[in-house]
Amino acid sequence: MLIEEDAYHAFMPYPAVSVENAPQGPLSGLTLAVKDLFDVRGYRTGCGCPLKLAASREAETTAPAVQRLLEAGARFVGKTHTDELAWALYGMNPHFGTPVNPKAPDRIPGGSSSGSAVAVAAGLADIALGTDTGGSVRAPASFCGTWGLRPTHGRVPLAGAMALAPSYDTAGLFARDGATLLAAAGALMDPDPVPLPEMPDLLWPADMVAQLDEAPRAVLEAAFGTMPSREVEVYPEGADAAYAAYRVTIGAEAQETVLPFIRRSGMPLARGIDGRVAAAAALEEAEIDKARATRHAFAAHLEELLVDAVLLAPAVHAAPFALDAPDEVLDGFRHDAMRLLCVAGLAGLPQVVLPAGMVEGAPCGVSLIGPRGSDLSLVALARRLAPEAHP
Repeated sequence: MLIEEDAYHAFMPYPAVSVENAPQGPLSGLTLAVKDLFDVRGYRTGCGCPLKLAASREAETTAPAVQRLLEAGARFVGKTHTDELAWALYGMNPHFGTPVNPKAPDRIPGGSSSGSAVAVAAGLADIALGTDTGGSVRAPASFCGTWGLRPTHGRVPLAGAMALAPSYDTAGLFARDGATLLAAAGALMDPDPVPLPEMPDLLWPADMVAQLDEAPRAVLEAAFGTMPSREVEVYPEGADAAYAAYRVTIGAEAQETVLPFIRRSGMPLARGIDGRVAAAAALEEAEIDKARATRHAFAAHLEELLVDAVLLAPAVHAAPFALDAPDEVLDGFRHDAMRLLCVAGLAGLPQVVLPAGMVEGAPCGVSLIGPRGSDLSLVALARRLAPEAHP
């Protein structure tokens, strides 16, 4: 890493290698941290896994998503921690440790883009690149009190990055404010093919809001509750059916991406990932086909719902839990969170998370979900609707 001190354990302690960036550009003067799932020339790519790291060589080329930010003038400062193989949501890596949540040091930072979120929240980087398959930008953004963007699926190239579930994987961004996030997103992607109108219809997703604990619901209502909106139902077959389709389709793709490495390497399976590996390995074709049909119907429903409209959506159902939480919390929290986080992923939609308040002494974000291709105008809208814009 290129920074001298990392009190928050956000960065992988790789030997420092200078990375060239453009001297001038829209991101000049801003520092960039990159999740250790992306190749950066001169660095190894460990993917949060000791055996992956041991087998890796120094990358000869830089991933296109990283290169775009460098060419816009951002200055690279290091590669950041991730959950093992990016297949988790808490940021607790059993091999390399857990980055410290700067806004709530006794709580999890969220994952799998834990180090990227922490680097930005701690002021160690101005922008950070992460990945989001099931919520790996959005959850840590909410937990660490930063802005975060999961782009429209396919909007940002993922060459030179580890795949987990290619039909869900996205390259996302963190920043401490909406202006910086918009500038970084503008450097990372072309202009919106389908920009939002100046003021789209605002939709209140009643069946998402119903899943919130009392305090996060109060944060959401304080942020968006006074805005003129129309109540809608997001899950045509219910939240459990949507989440089940997500779990099966993710597992089906993991059968082709990470399971072969896991079997070939004989890597020990830490708690949490062991259950996901077993569930993915046990999937049968009929179950996968049914889940894909459910996903297709869900995506079609969201596409119809979001014509010139956005969802005023919760990000995660609750505050980040304590680092010493009992096993039953670790076992259940992810499922509750994913019933909300799976919405954008199932439909390939952009979602921007913004800080909105505190719950139990920890940050709590809210979000906007927009139609496919509306990423930049969605971030611009979030800046206008952000709580700090309306004191």
